[in-house]
Amino acid sequence: TLSSSSAASDVYKRQLLSSKSKEVLKKAGIVIGVIFLVLFLDQWSKIWVKTSMTYGEEILIFGWEWAKIHFVENNGMAFGISLGGNYGKLALSLFRILAVGFLIYYLRLLMKTEKTSNGLLISFALILAGAIGNILDSAFYGLIFSESTYHGATATLFPEGGGYAGFLHGKVVDMLYFPMFAGQYPSWLPFKGGESFLFFKPVFNLADTSITVGVLNILLFQRSFFSADAEKQEEMEAETTVIAAVDADGEQKEEIQGIEDQGGVDANQSNEQVEPTE
Repeated sequence: TLSSSSAASDVYKRQLLSSKSKEVLKKAGIVIGVIFLVLFLDQWSKIWVKTSMTYGEEILIFGWEWAKIHFVENNGMAFGISLGGNYGKLALSLFRILAVGFLIYYLRLLMKTEKTSNGLLISFALILAGAIGNILDSAFYGLIFSESTYHGATATLFPEGGGYAGFLHGKVVDMLYFPMFAGQYPSWLPFKGGESFLFFKPVFNLADTSITVGVLNILLFQRSFFSADAEKQEEMEAETTVIAAVDADGEQKEEIQGIEDQGGVDANQSNEQVEPTE
């Protein structure tokens, strides 16, 4: 009976681990699929723009004046924000790499947590894919492309003389531009009064869009995530406790069985030593 109980506990542990492994693989498939889709679209669009348009060239989307493909490059962060100088560029590239490493680590933790929703995983996958997309520009575009200039020729992929910059010093390609409306700040507004403005002025790319959509989705639709960290930790601890309890129960029963077996052997030995009297 005790041996069958120990076998049952082993079966339970195997089933628990097998079920969890299948769930983790399913979540990993979703994350990897999202990342590869975003990276493909992001890099395809950047390579097409880089090799088909001159710097500063514009193409209207569906003929709309407020939606354009406008080719520019930047040395810095998302939406054309720059961090000046070679050291600033290098620091930003290294920061992105560290951020990607942290996101990969955190995504692995989320995938191992049963209560993690697919929406949350997709959001973090979008952020990770966008970060990787811009890192690829910084890391390799300077090595594999010739430089794009105003009113010059389009860039060449794998030019004979080499690229325009070294490793991690490439420029990020931006092309999405939506100048929806222009206006003027009221004169009574401090600092900006009387000045003109344009919305939406920044030029960005699909990687920036992916990061923004991921962050907004977490803030707007995954707010329970911020209060769920403690629950996730408790769940992981409870699961570990269950497995440990099953192990301890099996070991305890084995010890009891061993004591009973030893007791039976001692009793048999005592009976053999006592001689029957007539």
